Amino acid sequence: MSTEHDAHQGAAAPEPPPARRSPAGGVLAAVKETVLVVAVALVVSLVVKTFLLQAFFIPSQSMERTLDIGDRVIVSKLTPGPFELHRGDVVVFSDPGGWLGETAPTQRGAVGTVVAEALTFVGLLPEDSDDHLIKRVVGLPGDHVVCAPDGSVTVNDTPIGEPYVSSDSPNQLTCDVTVPEGSLWVMGDNRAESADSRYNTDKPHQGFVPIDLVVGRAYAVVWPVGHWTWLSTPHDFDSVSGASGAE
Repeated sequence: MSTEHDAHQGAAAPEPPPARRSPAGGVLAAVKETVLVVAVALVVSLVVKTFLLQAFFIPSQSMERTLDIGDRVIVSKLTPGPFELHRGDVVVFSDPGGWLGETAPTQRGAVGTVVAEALTFVGLLPEDSDDHLIKRVVGLPGDHVVCAPDGSVTVNDTPIGEPYVSSDSPNQLTCDVTVPEGSLWVMGDNRAESADSRYNTDKPHQGFVPIDLVVGRAYAVVWPVGHWTWLSTPHDFDSVSGASGAE
């Protein structure tokens, strides 16, 4: 026979109220989550910079009117690589040797230098141009490039229109070269103010740029906002005979 006392003994005990999280614990959890998000973002940014994209800023007038001083460009590291280089591409490359004179380093404090270098390393700041150049590919391996005194350029005996070249910046140096295997012939759009392949024939590689030194192809201006544009490959080279691309 069941009793009231027995019934009370058999009933489930009430659950205790949920423990309240202390304010300190909530702050610590938020800090941990923020650190994790920042760490993941930095890793992703580093991976993107290493294998896919990198930002560079333009320090000189050598590519005017296409690129102005202070412009920021995004460079695709998939070219050369999975994608071929083409005549007319704008590329960033490491100094082949002696092309760049000594440049004054940006003045920053000790802390600012460390922070800037760290952010540049992971790709959150554009790469400085102390040892990089940006020019346009005019000749691929095997191409015969001729720069005439009147400013005209031919590639494999085909005249190139070059609408991107400033009309008040004529070609002041002549050239008559055949691009060796594994190299490029590059020229700035501002021909009178560009120390490009034409100016460096007395340097290592005789003015040619080894393809191995190419960081990638610049495909967009992203800063300042008023300069946003795609840097598409012009069609002026389409009629040039010979190989159209280079790995």
